[in-house]
Amino acid sequence: MKLSARYLSAVVALALPLTVSSAFAQDQRLQGTLVSVNGSALVLKTDKGEVKVNLTDKAQVLAVEKVKMDGIRQGEFIGVGAMPQADGTQKAVRINIFDESRRGSNEGHRPGWGPDAKGTMTNATVDTTVGSVDGQMLTVKYKDGEKKVIVPPDAIIQRNVAGSAADLKPGAVVQISAATPKGEGMFETARVAVGRDGYVPQ
Repeated sequence: MKLSARYLSAVVALALPLTVSSAFAQDQRLQGTLVSVNGSALVLKTDKGEVKVNLTDKAQVLAVEKVKMDGIRQGEFIGVGAMPQADGTQKAVRINIFDESRRGSNEGHRPGWGPDAKGTMTNATVDTTVGSVDGQMLTVKYKDGEKKVIVPPDAIIQRNVAGSAADLKPGAVVQISAATPKGEGMFETARVAVGRDGYVPQ
């Protein structure tokens, strides 16, 4: 049976989104220690063995630094993974201080964060920092409201800053949130985060 050109075009148009979606579904999260760096070619030692990762042209390198509570500045855009408290506040488990290029990314407050999905994630701007009995308290504001966040001493706080190829050194720990498999143990990514000064990104 001979199929019309119009029919074939329709079939191709329907098939393409499925193909693209399948490709995106294959992206993986990687974390490991840099074994070697050769230009844009990285070798990582992960808990599942060594993998090779190629950086795309103009790939973004973020350096991740450990920060203390008093290092959080008013006006910074942060992401807070927290557990809701009975009084309506949020008790921070981890705080990521975003690089300026991600200001406004996924802004807002939403449930379902953490391994058991009982926590919350709030991406917002730091409005004020005040003292409290249990650690410190942040007031953060987003477009639909605000939250008060208690930051206990054991909360993980880290800042993402613009990095460079100079941060990609053997022995440094890196995180890749979206690594695309290219076959035979090879991956490709356009964004890599690397711990600075021995810090292990969380």
